[in-house]
Amino acid sequence: MLEYKHIFFLGAGGIGMSAIVRYCLENGISVSGYDKTPTELTDRLIAQGAEIFFSDTPNLLTSTPDLVVYTPAVPKDTALFKHFEATGLPMMKRAQILGAISKGKPTIAIAGTHGKTTISTMVAHILHTAGFNFTAFLGGISANYGTNYVKNGTGEDWIIAEADEFDRSFLELNPQLALISSIDADHLDIYGTEDALVDSFSKFVGKIKSGGVLIQKSGLPLIQRSDISMNTYHLDAPADYTAALSHEGNGTFKVQLQGKIETQPFSLGLPGRHNLENAVGAAAIASMAGVMPQTIAHALATFKGVKRRFEKCFQGTQWVYYDDYAHHPEEIKATLGAIREMYPAKHITAVFQPHLFSRTRDLSLGFAESLQMADKLLLLDIYPARELPIEGVTSAWLLEMISMNDKQLVQKSQILKALEDTKPGVLITMGAGDIDRLVADLVSWLKIND
Repeated sequence: MLEYKHIFFLGAGGIGMSAIVRYCLENGISVSGYDKTPTELTDRLIAQGAEIFFSDTPNLLTSTPDLVVYTPAVPKDTALFKHFEATGLPMMKRAQILGAISKGKPTIAIAGTHGKTTISTMVAHILHTAGFNFTAFLGGISANYGTNYVKNGTGEDWIIAEADEFDRSFLELNPQLALISSIDADHLDIYGTEDALVDSFSKFVGKIKSGGVLIQKSGLPLIQRSDISMNTYHLDAPADYTAALSHEGNGTFKVQLQGKIETQPFSLGLPGRHNLENAVGAAAIASMAGVMPQTIAHALATFKGVKRRFEKCFQGTQWVYYDDYAHHPEEIKATLGAIREMYPAKHITAVFQPHLFSRTRDLSLGFAESLQMADKLLLLDIYPARELPIEGVTSAWLLEMISMNDKQLVQKSQILKALEDTKPGVLITMGAGDIDRLVADLVSWLKIND
């Protein structure tokens, strides 16, 4: 239990931060906070008792907190950050308070440059189905539970945490069970080189408690430890955990877990091979936590997914529309590959919003290769998030690298107009910025024009 009476959260409405805010409110801690704009998440926090400000104005503060928690998404030159820094109040990063919450408790930490949100949410659903006591801090909204903070029973037996590699945040955790799904070049603005990123993941492996367990996708370049159980999972390579599969149509699979877990075949409702592999990893972790194979199979068969992770937003006669968080070339490949597998004869229109100038620069060739898997591309301006512009790095610059005929640079306000002369088929929006704010308007347009 945290020993604070009042905590102020800078960036309270963030997907990772808001789960911690809800935990604090549930445990009797007074919460106030700041976020740039009202959202459904901030509305929920206010309804639960948090005091949230949407103006970067220290004069609005009505009391002095014991602790200030901040997220890197909030720039350090904001008036509130500078105010708290000047007062000398204790300040810690979101990752540090998550480490404090999980300290001394059996923790399941899910890491990886892709897939960690889906796998974390799958693990939470499996443990919930099994009746385990746990508290889960997720990086997305579970479709089964409608929240990114899931508590079952007392919540005390397990902490399930999405372990974020950004800013080396996951090194604040000391898990008993850990999973690493992938290590692809990302956050090079923080790490500098891919080797430094790999080294950070190896340090994360070093944080696993002696006698604990690591589940990793086969082939990752990680250090070996003799004092923990090291296990692998994969669909297409030798591994301790794998699966046999058959297609059921529309990109979904009949799955039979094999290896250290053996189950009867069951239907996995989520499309895409990447989601099937996520399910195998989640099953491995859940098995190590003590869940029986038949319960794992039942839970995965009833898993409904995560908001903005290959989320179907519209199904009509001419159009199908999905929204996805994909913001890395490998994620875009997985998403567009799954759509092509599901709808081999349909025209695919992709709307992509690049996230961060540095990521766009560092991974530009990968973006160019992956985005051309679509039939038509509508490319939005780069979402800056925490960054200032980098000279020469623009969406127009990226568009020139993409080898496809039907491509154009579009402002968000012009998306609906750009769709007017688009061949019906599958529409997919992708990105980690504010592209999700287009979803409601796109669904309304599709209902009229389908």
